[in-house]
Amino acid sequence: MQSCCTKLTCIGCFYASIKYGVQKKIVGKRTCPFCRQPEPKTKEEIERYKMKRRKVNDPVAILEAGKRSYHQGDHENALDYFKKAAGLGDVEAHYCLSFMYRDGNGVDKVMAKRLQLKHLEEAAIGGHPRARHNLGVYEMNQERIERAVNHFTIATHNGHDDSAKALGELHAAGH
Repeated sequence: MQSCCTKLTCIGCFYASIKYGVQKKIVGKRTCPFCRQPEPKTKEEIERYKMKRRKVNDPVAILEAGKRSYHQGDHENALDYFKKAAGLGDVEAHYCLSFMYRDGNGVDKVMAKRLQLKHLEEAAIGGHPRARHNLGVYEMNQERIERAVNHFTIATHNGHDDSAKALGELHAAGH
């Protein structure tokens, strides 16, 4: 991910930007293939770019800050970042919130189950295949097989292999 504009760069775009620099005889000055910002040299520059992206409400930058906080054990800040990114429409943030509520990290345990499902559904509606699969598992546990099959089918169409296996197992069991 580019720290300047938070765009994910495929290897082809990366090599194209190097080729562009060589053709233009820009030696030693690599730039982002998207925004053409110079590549940061220090950790301080990287953090400054990330802070700039968060200040302009870039949901990807906010989500990444949430993931970083979560992995460092700062669940309270992670929850705040995930809520903000989800409010900006980031599907992955909804998925992350569902796990925070499921595990009870930094959240009220009474509201946790309801909020977990709410965010899992938001992520699934947004096209998140793992969220859709997890909803299928939830429906299976509630013994609502038809709904589970629907969730697994959608997740399978979105490329989730475990959902395809679950559908096979349901079919073998006669559902």
